[in-house]
Amino acid sequence: MQAMRMSAVVGQRGLSRQRGVTALEYGILAAIVAVIIGATVFTQLGSVLSNTFSTVTSAATSATAH
Repeated sequence: MQAMRMSAVVGQRGLSRQRGVTALEYGILAAIVAVIIGATVFTQLGSVLSNTFSTVTSAATSATAH
């Protein structure tokens, strides 16, 4: 009987640890997804800003050439 109780306690501790590990894994996965999304947004934003500055530079060059 004592062995069954010990096995139940050990099983509950293992389940608790497993839940903690699973939560940690989900946290790591969420962080990776956030980094990927952030990199994509900043890359797109950088492209838009670069095109905008190129357009402004071309317009300024054309305006000063005449």
